[in-house]
Amino acid sequence: MTGTQHGRAAIGLAGLGVMGGNLARNIAGHGYAVAGYDISPERSEAFLRGPAAGLPIAGVDSPAALVAALETPRRILMMVPAGAPVDGAIATLAPHLEPGDILIDGGNSWFLDTERRSRALEAQGLNFMGIGVSGGEEGALHGPSIMPGGQRQAYDALAPILRAIAAKAEDGEPCVDYMGPLGAGHFVKMVHNGIEYGEMQLLAETYDLLQRGLGLTVSDLHAVFAEWNTGELQSYLVEITARIFTKMDDETGRPLVDVILDEAAQKGTGKWTSQNALDVGAPIPTIDAAVISRILSSLKEERVAASAVLRGPSPRYSGPRQPLIDAARDALYASRIATYAQGLALLRLASAEYHYDLKPGAVAKIWRAGCIIRARLLGDITAAWDRTPNLVNLLLDDVFREAIQRRQEAWRNVVRTAVALGIPVLAISSSLAYFDAYRTDRLPANLTQAQRDYFGAHTFRRVDKGGVFHASWPATS
Repeated sequence: MTGTQHGRAAIGLAGLGVMGGNLARNIAGHGYAVAGYDISPERSEAFLRGPAAGLPIAGVDSPAALVAALETPRRILMMVPAGAPVDGAIATLAPHLEPGDILIDGGNSWFLDTERRSRALEAQGLNFMGIGVSGGEEGALHGPSIMPGGQRQAYDALAPILRAIAAKAEDGEPCVDYMGPLGAGHFVKMVHNGIEYGEMQLLAETYDLLQRGLGLTVSDLHAVFAEWNTGELQSYLVEITARIFTKMDDETGRPLVDVILDEAAQKGTGKWTSQNALDVGAPIPTIDAAVISRILSSLKEERVAASAVLRGPSPRYSGPRQPLIDAARDALYASRIATYAQGLALLRLASAEYHYDLKPGAVAKIWRAGCIIRARLLGDITAAWDRTPNLVNLLLDDVFREAIQRRQEAWRNVVRTAVALGIPVLAISSSLAYFDAYRTDRLPANLTQAQRDYFGAHTFRRVDKGGVFHASWPATS
């Protein structure tokens, strides 16, 4: 048994809810003794008597007892909701710790909060890590993708446990690696969630086009998405999408997806990604479109009222079905490439802004298994950075450039068809617009600069000589 220094546990878990409890079971199942504490004695007791029974997990009844139960340097993983609860947990644990001990926040915290906490605890001689954990409840138990950030020495002390419990890719490599200092781990998790938003919206729009436009039944949709999941689109999200179409509602006997209200919730990480991208100057229109689409979905009453008075074309496609299904597959694949290109470019720009030294290829590598966005595509993305370590954008990789080139007409055809049918495809069209803007050597921003100089004397630069200029524009009438 690992972690038996004077009979003490290798790691402490503060917060024994579903995620914390499953991580505790995962760690204990890999031979590391765990001490667990929860602010709710009832939850702690239920966990220890139930799922944790028979595992090397010992319950304690106070923060002081948790610290006393651990080998040194102490490692405590906090699994509590982001925000004030994290600060509260730190406040109860830190007074009992000694220099060199390690506090770890495993929740979805805002990365700048993680930086603040890290600096404050470092001033007390304590190490602090923010780690992104992706994979949901099942991933926490059976192997998540883990994105750790913080002091390098703290990661080295925690790495054996993290490597043991992480998901393993097809080549056997654990899906965990050191992301960088301070809030780097939580930043990477935030971008992961932003890409997740984008992918989910792309799938939703594809479903909408096939269901409303082509009239595909849930049986048809299951067959289409299940077949797609055997090829280049293979991913966790495509897999569960296919399975969703097989579930019938116990009360009505209808497909469950048809009785679910069309209002998509969000916890904020996608919005954070969009906000931060604006801060660092990274264009991520697919992710932005996904966030906006969730906000639009929340306007349910307004949309129902508008549907009665705002008219558009019939959403029923009159052509042959299979060509459009095939085009939708190609458009989905090309849009996914554009989404990853945006997210990984954001990582590159933010890394320079925050001095994280993030490596997009290394990040893609640990997303290959365990996490929500795990997909066959990520192996190809990892290979792109292996070929060109200083690659600035995934679209410039030879393999991906050719992949999009072969699907470009289908991509455009899907957007044209959706627009003609009046079916909104904010994310798919934004992905295509990103591709078109990125490949354009002269955008119309020259007119924007002229307008800014006209009304605000904001100046402009010229294409034929250096310097900054202001023009004397014709007067308005």
